Amino acid sequence: MTETPAPAVRLRPEIVALPAYKQGRPASAEAFKLSSNENPFPPHPAVLAAIRDLDINRYPDATALVVRERLAARHGVTPDEVIVGAGSVALLAQLISAAATVGDEVVFAWRSFEAYPGLVTVAGATSVRVPLTADARHDLPAMAAAVTDRTRAVIVCTPNNPTGTVVTAAEFEAFMAAVPSDLLVILDEAYAEFIDDESAVDGAALVRRYPNLVILRTFSKAYGLAGLRVGYAIGPVAVLDAARSTAIPLAVTEAAQRAVLAAMMVEPELLARVRELAARRDAVQAALRGQGWRVPVSQGNFVWLPTGPATAAAGEAFAAAGIVARVFPPEGIRVSIGEAESVASLLAVASEVVRTL
Repeated sequence: MTETPAPAVRLRPEIVALPAYKQGRPASAEAFKLSSNENPFPPHPAVLAAIRDLDINRYPDATALVVRERLAARHGVTPDEVIVGAGSVALLAQLISAAATVGDEVVFAWRSFEAYPGLVTVAGATSVRVPLTADARHDLPAMAAAVTDRTRAVIVCTPNNPTGTVVTAAEFEAFMAAVPSDLLVILDEAYAEFIDDESAVDGAALVRRYPNLVILRTFSKAYGLAGLRVGYAIGPVAVLDAARSTAIPLAVTEAAQRAVLAAMMVEPELLARVRELAARRDAVQAALRGQGWRVPVSQGNFVWLPTGPATAAAGEAFAAAGIVARVFPPEGIRVSIGEAESVASLLAVASEVVRTL
């Protein structure tokens, strides 16, 4: 690989050293792309109709007011308690920038969403990574213990990306009681719609209970709008106003806003697709366990294969068999739940790989 030349101007050294976010590996026409947790169903006709005729010479509504009003009515909050962004990750970046800077810390579990460390570094703050438990779950007592006077935010990801495990309502309640009431807690629920575990925390039911809590949701996964980049957050007005101040103006396009409104109108049909994917996920997990894999219980639209030191080689074996997955050496492989036709190929190569680990 060619080495990147040193910049000719003075830049922040921590940014120069920061690896860029790597998107899920693309797939050839003969392979299944199971590397990006995308919804495999085609866009709903109502969504396509909503974005067909756009005045692209005009700017969108910078506040996404109509979308916020619709979401506020759904969640029993005011529109000012909702913020819409270019994906939930953009809102996370805004919240971190609003809360933390040089000398501050942000606590999160690890491994979790790979964008977290980079977002913290860009804000100038320091990441505090708390290892997952042996069963690939958040260690919330350890995360609470990691909070210091320098901590400005804590991120809790449930279902956790990439392991798929959830935080229960009881665990989260105990965690909130253990951390300072003036500490920003961000509950990242990008895969909330795929959960069928009744014990899992539901952030939307808690935002009015905790004045230091913000929840993140997205339309990328369950609603199949990944290519339009739109997510939202619910939380205290003062916190969201600070996040609004850090936003890139006009980042949520008119197409994204129209698509969300259309998707919400046909939500029962879209959530039926989600339940189909969740059932496929459960069947894949059961089959993997039958092959000898020790996979954690996933409540997302993906499964986690703990391949350890063999991760890179296992990833290549999957790719050679037409399954493009997300590889995280030396820990494991995340495989998205994709088309029904992908399952047989996935299980066939998984059966071969598990025998060589």
